[in-house]
Amino acid sequence: MKKLTLSMEEGDIRAARRIARDHGTSISGMFSKLVRMMARRRPVPPKSEELPPLTRRLTGIVALPKGKTDREVIEDAALARHGFGK
Repeated sequence: MKKLTLSMEEGDIRAARRIARDHGTSISGMFSKLVRMMARRRPVPPKSEELPPLTRRLTGIVALPKGKTDREVIEDAALARHGFGK
């Protein structure tokens, strides 16, 4: 196993130690698990300069309601469109 040195703010180090302790692991183990989980996630969306011009222009023009994800807004709109809305 290779060694890796990280730099963090003192408060973040205290928080990391507490979280690791509460979960019965080490900071190294916790960080390794985080990296593995993030590696399995969906790919990162393309940067705005990689998007087609129309998509780039329209990005960010809609504000989501507080407490709703983009997925929930789309689901609500689909349900409403097909007569199942609130």
